[in-house]
Amino acid sequence: MRASAPHAAVLLAAGGSRRLGRAKQLLTRDGEALVHRSARLLRDTAAAALVVVLGADGDAVEATLADLATSGDVRCVRNDAWTAGLSGSLRRAGDALAGFEGRVLVATCDHPALDLAHLQALLALARAAPSGCAATRHEAHAGIPAVVPAAWLRAMPINAGDRGLGDRLRALPREDLPVLDGGGASFDVDTPDDVAIAVARGWLDPPAAS
Repeated sequence: MRASAPHAAVLLAAGGSRRLGRAKQLLTRDGEALVHRSARLLRDTAAAALVVVLGADGDAVEATLADLATSGDVRCVRNDAWTAGLSGSLRRAGDALAGFEGRVLVATCDHPALDLAHLQALLALARAAPSGCAATRHEAHAGIPAVVPAAWLRAMPINAGDRGLGDRLRALPREDLPVLDGGGASFDVDTPDDVAIAVARGWLDPPAAS
């Protein structure tokens, strides 16, 4: 059997968590920060390279990844313009992957129910798709986690806010883009109410008592 083509992975972890009021990257599940958990899952897909894009609370977030960085499993880069949205972070990740021409598995760190099986299924779908892409269903839309060509990241307009990648995925013919049902993996944490739901479902640790 022919070995699968190598893929890279990108974790977007630069956001400021404005609606939540605290860094969602540092929320924990089973004592593990979400940013660390997400990076670990991406690493476990056997990615040829793993880039984590940091921005808000960058020093604190990077500190939680120290063991992965020391072992060479992850490379952290900074997006100083993180307030402009995800497109700038995607472009920064594409620059960090210069020379890599394969597929890139892109995820964020605010999906506490994401698991390795979902990521592996996306990669399998992308390998079989005419576009080489695959995405996760979020209600009626296709989005992240997703698999896209590395060239897309390097061509991402830095002023597209949070819409650049989603718009490009949705521009593909429907038959060319397999979309995997998100289930719990599509639940993202943006507000205190989201945190309460995730805690109730066992996807986040309860807040520490004050």
